[in-house]
Amino acid sequence: MNKIAIFLLLTITYSFASLIGTNYSQRDLQILEELDIKSSFITDYKLQRTYNNLLKEHNQNNYVKKLSDASLFVPKIKKILREEKIPSVFLYMAMAESDFTIDAKSNVKAIGIWQFMSETGKTFGLDNNLYVDERMDLVKSTKAATKYLRSLHHRFGKWYLAALAYNCGEGRVIEAITRATIDKYVKLYPKQEKSEKIKEFRKTIAAYQNGNERFYKINRIYKEVKQWGISLDIDDFLTEQNNITRQYIPSESRMYIRKIIALGMMNNQSFITENDNAHLLNIGATSSVATISVKGGLHLQSISSAVGLNYEELKALNKHLKLQIIPPYEKNYDIYIPYSRLARFQANKDLIKDSRYMVHVVKSGDSLLKIGKKYNISYNVIKDFNKLNTNFLSLNQKLIIPITAKSGKNEVLKVAKLRKEESKIIHQVKNGETLYSIAKRYNINLSKLKTDNKLRTNLIGIGDKIVIKK
Repeated sequence: MNKIAIFLLLTITYSFASLIGTNYSQRDLQILEELDIKSSFITDYKLQRTYNNLLKEHNQNNYVKKLSDASLFVPKIKKILREEKIPSVFLYMAMAESDFTIDAKSNVKAIGIWQFMSETGKTFGLDNNLYVDERMDLVKSTKAATKYLRSLHHRFGKWYLAALAYNCGEGRVIEAITRATIDKYVKLYPKQEKSEKIKEFRKTIAAYQNGNERFYKINRIYKEVKQWGISLDIDDFLTEQNNITRQYIPSESRMYIRKIIALGMMNNQSFITENDNAHLLNIGATSSVATISVKGGLHLQSISSAVGLNYEELKALNKHLKLQIIPPYEKNYDIYIPYSRLARFQANKDLIKDSRYMVHVVKSGDSLLKIGKKYNISYNVIKDFNKLNTNFLSLNQKLIIPITAKSGKNEVLKVAKLRKEESKIIHQVKNGETLYSIAKRYNINLSKLKTDNKLRTNLIGIGDKIVIKK
């Protein structure tokens, strides 16, 4: 090797070592450990690039702002993670998902701090109906996310794989493990590349990727190759393969796991640990959000007025209430207030008037007069309460109806009945599923599942419809 080449090699090596040496600490390695990632991943070039990009001044300022803006409810999230035994680094998964924005919405209709899709949310017990979208409930959505993450960890055995599956889906991670295991296997045993089994596996995978094969066949291969004893780590999944369009893991998800790590590492930097931002390190040391139980049908405005709470502050913590009305079909329902206001609430809660409200969705043929007669209330009251400038209504328009106990009783019962029906999920049995696996997926007791579906045995067939009653 000539002297110029040696000089360049030493320069590059020294620069890279300096980059690594100045940019991580023992606390950063702990973040990797929490995610079941080997410590040497700290030298991953793209991780370092992501980290250094986040350390730019405007990104530092944004990081501080997001943490500060969320300082009221981040302690609650941290507390739930601790109670559910989820690694603390997953706080930064929430930051990567939504920047801690309670009502964040993605272009694929994922919603909330934890960016749940509607069906996934329902699977983990989050209601989404006329009155609430609990994907924006900071406590219930966080508990649902921990339940989902635990199930993913149980399935894949590594926390970083749970995070990847949360982002790109379990099916994609199963495919990635299957392909990476086969590829590593034939590297270790090159002669196996030409074996009929490997050829058949690769043919099935290619057909699946082209949409010509169903997932259960990939899952069958996955279960088999897992028995081969091939050890994989994060590098095997994030390595980009040459001349391959469909990488093991999508590029967005590869960036996602690196971003979670980098966001966690930023909390160890001097711009957080020193000077004006040092208080952010103590977020989570004390409770900041209190849970209170209130009667169904109340309006947040009534609660805030009676107990002296700031209405906008109350609304900001309860964005899951679509029209700021407590679901009328619930006898009592939990909402959130700043912990500092809890004593005031306890002292004044008896002053809350028992005024109740419902939501009416305008149907064809409805008029203000007709709706008023239905609820035994003057149409002028409805018009005034909803700040309507005209008597004209539009289909699916939502009107808030103040109701008395007498006039609204039947309507509340109707809503409760509809709500009960909404709580059902119809699951169509797919190939490879058993009654036990379905019960486990929906976190329901097997005996209850059989009773709800009037089944005497565990035998089910493909295409059968199983009722899931939450």
